Amino acid sequence: MRIGLIQKLKVLRKIDTGYVLEDDVLLHNNELDTELEPEQEIEVFPYTDKKGQVIATTKLPSVQMDEYDWAEVVEVMPGLGVFVNIGIAKEMLVSIDDLPLFESVWPIIGDMLYVTLGKDQKGRLLAIPASEGVVERQWDIAPDDLLNQAISGRVYRTSKEGSAIISEDGYRGFIHHTERKDEPRLGEWVEGRVIDVKEDGTLNVSLRPLKQHSMGEDADNILMHLKQSNGVIPFSDKSDPEDIQGTFNISKAAFKRALGKLMKEQKIEQHDGKTFLK
Repeated sequence: MRIGLIQKLKVLRKIDTGYVLEDDVLLHNNELDTELEPEQEIEVFPYTDKKGQVIATTKLPSVQMDEYDWAEVVEVMPGLGVFVNIGIAKEMLVSIDDLPLFESVWPIIGDMLYVTLGKDQKGRLLAIPASEGVVERQWDIAPDDLLNQAISGRVYRTSKEGSAIISEDGYRGFIHHTERKDEPRLGEWVEGRVIDVKEDGTLNVSLRPLKQHSMGEDADNILMHLKQSNGVIPFSDKSDPEDIQGTFNISKAAFKRALGKLMKEQKIEQHDGKTFLK
């Protein structure tokens, strides 16, 4: 029996709880809205229940073996994975092995994952997120006039380097880790702006506000660090860019702009490679 695939099976006989189909597959009454006849051939989706028994549904999901679609996260189980709804009674597990290493960027209830179905070593169905290769075959080529335009999309991959999204128009975008304040979750819907249209038709996207808007926010963040550190931080406009990025999650250029704003307002001063709160 090929579970996880939509297929046609013949009705063998009627029982109290429903029908028995070919290969002893059970079709329960609550999965039907009409009466069936012996030898009638119907289209069903077979899967295994919690007891390991093969049952079928006439509610045909858009996700099946080797077929991909978006599925909503309906439950999160730390240490195990997340469950998604593919449109049938049984919710499918996305294993911890197919989720980000850090649970802080796991999807939450309501997020959407682009998945197909596969099987674990015991033959049980799992939902498996699409690989980069699968997504690459499906995204559309982005037009050049998207530069500097607003864009919205869903995160389908996260990594230390950045996050990849599929936009609502089907374009692939990449958010470098320097172009975000916080790392978005896998499956999260994000809104940003296009900062580059690449030759291969993909996009570079930023979730950060424009420079003139972000400078005040960055300055407030530096002031907060100063107040939490008794009025002094071991940073200045000469500090290492990686140290700045690691502490403030902004580029050195953005850090220097924010420092300049604070110095102009006479809120800070610098000497001996440190910044002091006035």
